[in-house]
Amino acid sequence: MLLSGFYTDLLWFQNLGLSSVFWTALRAKIGVFSFFSLLFLGFFLGNLLIARRLSGWGGFFLPGQRFYIASKLVNIMVVVVALVLSVLNGLGAIGQWDAMLRYLNQRPFGVLDPIFSQDVSFYVFTLPVYRFLRGWLMEVVILTLLATAAAYLLVQLASWRQFRLWLTSKAIIHLAALGVVFLLILAWGYKLSAFELLYSQEGATFGASYTDVHARLLAYNLSFWAVILCALLLVAGVASRRPWILAIGGALWLAVAAGVGGIYPVLMQQFDVQPNELIKERPYIEHNIDFTRRAYGLDHIQELDFGPVADLTAEALADAEPTIRNIRLWDYRPLRDTYAQIQEIRLYYEFVDVDIDRYHLDGTYRQVTLSAREMATEQLQSRTWVNEHLQFTHGYGLVMSPVSEVTPEGLPELLVRDLPPRTVPGLEITRPEIYYGEKTDGYVFVNSAIEEFDYPSGDQNITAFYQGVGGVALDSAVKRAAFAYRFGDVAVVLSEYLTPESRVMLYRNIHQRVRQVAPFLLFDADPYLVIVDGRLVWLQDAYTATDMYPYSQPYHDRFNYIRNSVKIAIDAYNGNMTFYVVDEEDPLIQVYAAIFPHLLTPWQDMPDGLKAHLRYPEGLFLIQAQMNNTYHMQDPTVFYNKEDLWAVAHELYAGNDQTMEPYYVTMKLPGQEQEEFVLIQPFTPANKQNMVAWMAARSDGEHYGKLLLYKFPKQELIYGPLQIEARIDQEPNISGQLSLWHQRGSQVIRGNLLVIPIGNSLLYVEPLYLQAETGRLPELKRVIVASGERVLMADTLEDALADIGGAPVVAVEPEAGGEVDAHELAQSALEHYQEAQERLQQGDWAGYGAELEAMRRDLENLVEATQ
Repeated sequence: MLLSGFYTDLLWFQNLGLSSVFWTALRAKIGVFSFFSLLFLGFFLGNLLIARRLSGWGGFFLPGQRFYIASKLVNIMVVVVALVLSVLNGLGAIGQWDAMLRYLNQRPFGVLDPIFSQDVSFYVFTLPVYRFLRGWLMEVVILTLLATAAAYLLVQLASWRQFRLWLTSKAIIHLAALGVVFLLILAWGYKLSAFELLYSQEGATFGASYTDVHARLLAYNLSFWAVILCALLLVAGVASRRPWILAIGGALWLAVAAGVGGIYPVLMQQFDVQPNELIKERPYIEHNIDFTRRAYGLDHIQELDFGPVADLTAEALADAEPTIRNIRLWDYRPLRDTYAQIQEIRLYYEFVDVDIDRYHLDGTYRQVTLSAREMATEQLQSRTWVNEHLQFTHGYGLVMSPVSEVTPEGLPELLVRDLPPRTVPGLEITRPEIYYGEKTDGYVFVNSAIEEFDYPSGDQNITAFYQGVGGVALDSAVKRAAFAYRFGDVAVVLSEYLTPESRVMLYRNIHQRVRQVAPFLLFDADPYLVIVDGRLVWLQDAYTATDMYPYSQPYHDRFNYIRNSVKIAIDAYNGNMTFYVVDEEDPLIQVYAAIFPHLLTPWQDMPDGLKAHLRYPEGLFLIQAQMNNTYHMQDPTVFYNKEDLWAVAHELYAGNDQTMEPYYVTMKLPGQEQEEFVLIQPFTPANKQNMVAWMAARSDGEHYGKLLLYKFPKQELIYGPLQIEARIDQEPNISGQLSLWHQRGSQVIRGNLLVIPIGNSLLYVEPLYLQAETGRLPELKRVIVASGERVLMADTLEDALADIGGAPVVAVEPEAGGEVDAHELAQSALEHYQEAQERLQQGDWAGYGAELEAMRRDLENLVEATQ
């Protein structure tokens, strides 16, 4: 199985033109295994041979004189044990192959740490290798020391005549030499532990604290010299035949470890640092802030003031027409269900995910939602081997719609639809087949003797043969046998449908596919499909990351440095992958470019059609937003006291309070003349709901990757998403309408609330969908908008904006001093109730809600009048 996996993987890499990646990784693994295996074998076996020479072992009787072990057998046993242990040690080291390659090809970061003045590259590339070597050498020396001591004792035991067990002076010298090596490695470990203080979590922040630098660092340095002294005393004790001398060094070492290493840091922390923590820790807090901001790219965020926030006017709305035209009314969650009902066409098709992108259509910049129509073989009515692996091999086309357009029936206006795809001009698709996607988990065979199912057409099925170069050619019996063994599928050998022209496609799931080639990268969870020159191409964001950036706060204990250095284009038809480097300044990607020179492609070589669809990844943006909650505070005093701690804004969805997801918006940023595709995230103070800032990541052209943070005036109350949700719930016209829909058996789905900056104003938009309890076809029925103190609901976004951008509604207060007649109030309430019933029969939901609100006011006034 191992051999077949190796061979078929090699064929797969060769088909992609990436065999150099396969061989580089393989050579590194073999090299690491060989080096550490031979190093262990030489050291371990060499010391046992020295022990044999010094002790003069040969054949001997075991105690009791009943069983004789010949000298040759002893030698064989020793060699076998040494070989087995060396193989195990080599296998244990194989996992370090990539760390070794990074160490040998390291590049500088150009940033020095503030404690030891080492370039960050030392911590990222060198220290991990040193830490591994320390542990590995310790293990090797301990095993060798035990085996050597056992060999000497076994020889003495075999020659035991009197009740006395002793070692020769030569044996003692040999074991002492191994002891000295052990102590030197231990001393080196203390030096490495000093560097590891930069990852300490003992202080006010992550990284070396005041106590670490002034107490624990001293302890490590003294322990280093104490261990060196122990090694010297061990040599002196053996040379002078006074082993008790070693006890002096051991006592000193224990005293340093317990006193300086254990007690002293505790006393310093409790009696010196804690009473003066801010003063003592201030420079180390500054280090943590500085290095964390560098590690997550927060130091490149441009901070701007937004405000004072003004009321939204008709003029502002008119000026923001491109933004209004691209407001996303279709929440991706209900939209996926809508797409499934109107465009999956057959049971065996599935829309896995809904993505957001933008296209220039008829000279207009349009934001769109789209989803790939993938093959779901588990939904086939007849799940035969031929159907699953030879005929139903691929999905077909996609569905696309503008984010803001709705049909009179409450469904999305489709730009790409049906089978074969029907498109508007500018979105033509010449190769709609999807052999590689997010749901293509199994292996398939193409160019077999039987035609593949292509797409349904009425009562007929259209079939076709594959015309690309994806997959491995099955042009020999050896290849067929290897893949049959790999898949555990004898049909690969026996099927008469497979011919020398047939090809096998594996690793078709794009998540698995990219990891198979570049396991050293992290990958965004949301690849998205784009149309480029008539072909369907997946774009996958990839990250370089490490957890060894000094002084940088870890993100969920996973990493503490990250860059979106690579964009991967995967052809949905052929499966070809191109890894484009988009952050050439990242030292990690520079290292990987040196290791795998034929894998990574310069950003400049990316086709313009792909560049037009690059977008700032949500995964990285959310990480940066969450880190920015704390690390926007750059003053150590403010940071220490957490005086201005933020949180990513929350929203309500399906009745649940949840973190607001970043969302893409096509808009004019403040001070800009042209609309652009940006990713937005609002912020609130920690444990509060009002909004304090919003961050935008730009995605278009030369501005790609730039981060902007807009802060609201602190003296102003800016409603946050949850506060707007609460105001929506309190609005009688809206709550009454929602209650009526529920009473009629419809499920009301409130879409995600979007906060959209327009000029120096804010617009809040929340779509409402209706879905029958017995079906899953959400329809967009209303749009709720809010701005300033106004919250209203209308049939369409245009109607809502027309109302909210007009003159504000002024409530008329009753004149003071006038007496209210209880009978008149009761009569008025009854009239409003009767009018509400008439509006209800007419289907006038807004009027119904307004009459209920008027009735409520009359009843409240009636209660006051009768008290």
